[in-house]
Amino acid sequence: MDVLRSISLPIVLLLGSVLALSPATASAQVVQQPIINNPGVVTPGLNPMVGSGLGGSVMADFDSLIQLITTTVQPDTWEDVGGPGAISPFATGVYIDPQGTLRKTVSTATNEELSALRKAVAARAQGDDVRQSSLLRKISLPRLEKQLQLRAAAGKGPTVAMGLMAGLRRIEYVFVYPESGDLVIAGPAGDWRLSEENRFVSTETGEPIIQLDDLIVVLRQMASGNQSPFGCLIVPTQEGLARFKAFAEESAKKPLRPGTRRSWLARLQQELGKQNLDVYGIDPRTRVASVMLEADYHMKLVGMGIEPGVVGVDSYLKLAAKDRTSEATMSVLRWWFTLDYDSVIASHQHDAFALKGQGAKVLSENEMLEADGRRIHTGQSDEPNREFAESFTRHFKQLCDRYPVYAELRNVCDLALVTALVRRQDLAEAAGWNMTHFTDAAACPVRLGPEPQKVDSVINHCSTGRGEFIVGVSGGVRIDPGYFLRTSSLAADRTGQIASQRSASPPVAEAERWWWD
Repeated sequence: MDVLRSISLPIVLLLGSVLALSPATASAQVVQQPIINNPGVVTPGLNPMVGSGLGGSVMADFDSLIQLITTTVQPDTWEDVGGPGAISPFATGVYIDPQGTLRKTVSTATNEELSALRKAVAARAQGDDVRQSSLLRKISLPRLEKQLQLRAAAGKGPTVAMGLMAGLRRIEYVFVYPESGDLVIAGPAGDWRLSEENRFVSTETGEPIIQLDDLIVVLRQMASGNQSPFGCLIVPTQEGLARFKAFAEESAKKPLRPGTRRSWLARLQQELGKQNLDVYGIDPRTRVASVMLEADYHMKLVGMGIEPGVVGVDSYLKLAAKDRTSEATMSVLRWWFTLDYDSVIASHQHDAFALKGQGAKVLSENEMLEADGRRIHTGQSDEPNREFAESFTRHFKQLCDRYPVYAELRNVCDLALVTALVRRQDLAEAAGWNMTHFTDAAACPVRLGPEPQKVDSVINHCSTGRGEFIVGVSGGVRIDPGYFLRTSSLAADRTGQIASQRSASPPVAEAERWWWD
């Protein structure tokens, strides 16, 4: 994300392209606007099925669960009977309203109704040991694909356990067993629940569960032979930046009159105008795209001081208000997510790999803004810009604990690194796995939502006494696992621990068993 900063007025202002914050949680200093407009698209309001985007030709299990939800949670409020509620094809922490505007999910069901729903969902899987806690659960991707293919041939979709990857919440290891034709991912797993934010999360840790749809989307990006990165951008128009710069500089020639601040902020927003959303490398209608956009949006809210950070992570407003070293120039301050792993450790035989690291980090840069709205890269960051990005990265684990959307992004990063590792080390070939079902979009579809197109702006401000204002402009996520693996050599497993993990958990004999502990 980018933040425009200039010295000229007696307040600090943050204006940026983010999703609308619900009125119940918004600060009085926040000017809220709808943010992603997609005219003509009618999609859900209430979204109790967050995280339910399960791949498969027929969604039999979730169709019945949707029926359960619509008949138990305020039955007279659903769109089928003239109400405003609907079930999303998938969701994260956001949804698209009937006007095509992306908004933060706010549940309208009562606590009692949600509790009853969660119990009903849990009751359907009682006695299934896939929901037992495991420090290291193994999932054979070829076996999972085979079972999905058999179910599709029978006109059935994936089970809930398949859609939620047997409760897997992180990927720590990748094992290959050529003798049995298994390519295995492994990590902690266990029971799941529907959270208050309507996400499927671990009952033990609250971390989001890795989803089958996300795996398929990232696998297809890898299998297509496209080694380019994927991600998202929030891009202001050059014309809008030029108008904004001209108006800001003209406004700086005289102090604001009392009582005109609100109208002045609205004019700034109007001059900047809408900004474009660009999801590249993957289908923008997928859940992966939604996760990236939501994570980027929320990072901006933290940077703006609209959403609180955690101990050790101050908003950019607060950091800039304390800064006395940066030059008073109009510049664009950029923040963006990218991969962050300490290493990938490989066994001597290159049949076992361990992922080490937190998954994602935030980088920063200052850009110069020309009069015509062009942005010039500098490769430099001033102190408050750099400090916000570095503190966000240092405390990323705590931020994941507080805001599950960042853990969702971390899961996407894990999947991206694993698929890049599979490609670079030829692991699918070693296991004799062709991925014929996962790569067939017709036979194994993922659920798709509407494509977000535009964003409006959100404004926050506070006084500093330094005569400056700060404006958030755009943001993004860039996931490039190929670059990471090209520039970071595999570390050797000098202790033999990874090879031991592989040997201690070989594939089970039953061919239809796609997961085991």
